[in-house]
Amino acid sequence: MKKISTFAKILLDWFEENQRQLPWRGETDPYKIWVSEIILQQTRVNQGWNYYLKFVERFPNVKLLAAATLQEVLHIWQGLGYYSRARNMHAAAQQIMQDFHGIFPNSYTEIIKLKGIGDYTAAAIASIAFQLPYPAVDGNVLRVITRIFGIYEDISQQKTVQNIAHLCKKLIDEKNPGNFNQALMEFGAIHCTPKNPKCTLCPFATQCVALENEHQSLLPVKSLKTTVKNRFFHYFIFIKDNKTIIEQRTANDIWKNLYQFPLIETQTPCENVNTDLGFCKSVFIKEIKHKLTHQHLTMRFYVVTGFFPKLKAGWFIISVDELEKYPFPVSLIKIMTHSQRAM
Repeated sequence: MKKISTFAKILLDWFEENQRQLPWRGETDPYKIWVSEIILQQTRVNQGWNYYLKFVERFPNVKLLAAATLQEVLHIWQGLGYYSRARNMHAAAQQIMQDFHGIFPNSYTEIIKLKGIGDYTAAAIASIAFQLPYPAVDGNVLRVITRIFGIYEDISQQKTVQNIAHLCKKLIDEKNPGNFNQALMEFGAIHCTPKNPKCTLCPFATQCVALENEHQSLLPVKSLKTTVKNRFFHYFIFIKDNKTIIEQRTANDIWKNLYQFPLIETQTPCENVNTDLGFCKSVFIKEIKHKLTHQHLTMRFYVVTGFFPKLKAGWFIISVDELEKYPFPVSLIKIMTHSQRAM
């Protein structure tokens, strides 16, 4: 099919002219490619840019990442969200040190064994770092391919994703798979966008099924809807003699291994929460709404000054000045200035 035989050339010509200059662009170090791909999994480029630079400056290689404490890694990641990515990277770095003698594996089958790495990330690293012809299929790629080739199957179904990956295997430029994958992802990110794609300037305009049928807004088809859970958090900020109480989140839940102020979670909204913390007076200071992919959080913050209750398991006292040494969820960082005014 002519569309398949010319696809890679058209795409790579477009990429040559339109690619963005990014700090990881042109990188061949598999470690740094890995860092960039993990950061960009759930993060926009403009947000991930500085985090990437900060991360590779603090941990320029696998050895230093593996030797760091998890708290150090989470502190660098603080504010980026989806903290399981950082935990998995830390574990994978230690896995590389133990199983591969500190050398990043150079085959797809070994790369995909690393903690937190799936088909897409393994293919991206294998193709960009080692020029192995594995197609990297992410959301951008699914959108581009379904539109150009007129694929109306539901991309929520694994079979559809597998079929598109199989098609991409036919499309990939085996002599230059790294640039092909980057070009296809870039094309989806800045040209064939979810809304208002640049169809009038598209190099595939004469081949695109979606454009021909004016189905750009219909593709890709995705029927699976995200179920959202509402949660209600009540944080108590104790301040006495320039000290406060914090705890570490250890359950298999959001923000695992990060720190927080003592928390009570209620099943429903509650403005007069029964604290059961052994004190009488608290001052409500702020309510914050925070939306995650699968959860919507309502967080209410209270300050208690001049008093410490009996410490519960996992609580410990630190100086207020030491708060910045601990990785906190970004929403709690924002509230710290409010609480310090009460000192």
